[in-house]
Amino acid sequence: MKSKCLRTILYSFILSLVFTLLVHFGILRWLDQWVQDALYQKPRYMNGEVILFGIDEKALDELGPYNTWDRNIMAEALEVLASDPEHLPAVVCIDTLYISETDPEADARLAEAAEKLGCVVTATAAVFDSGWFENSEGKMVWDDYHILDYEEPYDALKAVTTQGHINVMSDTDGIMRHGILYINPDDTVYSMPYQAAKIYLEKQGEVLELPGTNDRGQFYVTFSGKPGDYYDQSFADLINGKIPASYYEDKIVYIGPYAAGLQDIVYSPIDRAEAMYGVEFQTNVVQQLLSKYYPVEVSNRLQYLLLFVFCFVAGICFFNMKLVPSSFICAGFVAADLLVSVKAYDAGYILHPLWLPVGVAVMYIVTVVAHYITAAMERNRITHTFERYVAPEIVHEILKEGTEALSLGGKLCNIAVLFVDVRGFTTMSERLEPEKVVFILNRYLTMASSCVEDNKGTLDKFVGDAMMAFWGAPLPQEDAVYNAVKTAKAIVDGAAKVSDELKEEIGEELRVGVGVHYGPAIVGNMGAERHMDYTAIGDTVNTAARLEANAPGGTVYISRAVADELGDRIETTSLGGSIKLKGKAEGFEVLRLEKIKEVAE
Repeated sequence: MKSKCLRTILYSFILSLVFTLLVHFGILRWLDQWVQDALYQKPRYMNGEVILFGIDEKALDELGPYNTWDRNIMAEALEVLASDPEHLPAVVCIDTLYISETDPEADARLAEAAEKLGCVVTATAAVFDSGWFENSEGKMVWDDYHILDYEEPYDALKAVTTQGHINVMSDTDGIMRHGILYINPDDTVYSMPYQAAKIYLEKQGEVLELPGTNDRGQFYVTFSGKPGDYYDQSFADLINGKIPASYYEDKIVYIGPYAAGLQDIVYSPIDRAEAMYGVEFQTNVVQQLLSKYYPVEVSNRLQYLLLFVFCFVAGICFFNMKLVPSSFICAGFVAADLLVSVKAYDAGYILHPLWLPVGVAVMYIVTVVAHYITAAMERNRITHTFERYVAPEIVHEILKEGTEALSLGGKLCNIAVLFVDVRGFTTMSERLEPEKVVFILNRYLTMASSCVEDNKGTLDKFVGDAMMAFWGAPLPQEDAVYNAVKTAKAIVDGAAKVSDELKEEIGEELRVGVGVHYGPAIVGNMGAERHMDYTAIGDTVNTAARLEANAPGGTVYISRAVADELGDRIETTSLGGSIKLKGKAEGFEVLRLEKIKEVAE
């Protein structure tokens, strides 16, 4: 038992460690991200504080291809937004780059319009690369987040606007789950959504609370809208004066590309199948900053530890439990963990929702397979062990009952015990050649063992020319005593037939005496740890041996216990107490079996 416990602990430890390492190396990364998106990213309340004017197909049709636009068009849009001083937007964010001077008149007009409006945020962008780069100490180091260049608005526009970067970076599966709060080319540059939310809240008399970030300034984005949810009006309608000033009064106004040909699309976790425009991603981030809901990604190290511990405990439990309860526990744990993941997210904590359920499920599957293999090996062991002793039908019954039917160390049960011995065998063996003795013995023992097997008995042992068998173990039998007596009669009859054959072949006769008794005995595996026998011991066994020792050749002696069990199913002759059995008190009744009455099966 101790060895089994140690093996269970060791196997669970190894399996848990291996699975945790596989998770660390990303075996579940994409599938876990997919489940994470499905559980966590749902449309949330949009309060209308952020509106979007898209440079869409309608704008491109009316104003011409985007690459032909000069800066007068954007200047005109800002002039429209500033046309009613009583109904001004709170912030205007232009999600397009104006990095160098082009037409002096158009450049000046755009800068003047931005200055007049007074609440414009313009775009900046860093150019990233990965590779070997020289650090501040002059050493070459690998950097996969290296800033090669930084693009800013031309000087006149930069001087009258607030700048915010528009960089985004998707996860390894191409899904945009994180926003970049800040980058640092020379000094910290915050994102356009940050600048928009900051200005807006300051006008409301509030202070923007910053989300927690990793070492790259990234934070987890909670999306409030799917692709298309933030789209309000076409940029063309704004230019053409079709939008009333009350529509955008005191709002955060975003202007950005909203046409497939402008190649500004991302894929979001809220709808992985449909592309989202970059400007929509930014409006989602702004809404998150305004709502001040910043769920924190729980440390992977802590989750690795929890994964290992839960898998380890689950492995130990499953190894020691039966299939049905372990199945319920596994299913319940998976459902509970997914529910906990959702509740934790609502409370502001982001967990990997698939790590623990898959880990526990893997431990469950492994233990089921292990139990199946162990059971198969045990069945094979039982088959090979007991087919040497008992009839195939009994082996089959043992396998149906399982190994619990075999109590190690023995158990007390009522059995019918049979002993048989050849009369005069010692004298015969002294006068015959060894080859003839072995020939006679094998013919006789083959016959006797076949009789035991035919009547569903357990062949215990051969001791020279003697044989012991019993009924009622390792599994209870409905008619153990009757089968034992039938076997005794069959052996006597079979011995007579073998005797006739031997007399013709080698001139020898064979006569056997049989004894049968019924009562309690201890049955089980006995002996040393490395060499044991499945046998029966006790007074019942000794009594059966004494009956056999006193039975003349061709005779079956039984006890009163056997006769009482069978009643009128047999015919006997009582010998009373005339036969004295060693170790038995006076009055122990011995009966001679005369006939067995056949009964319907």
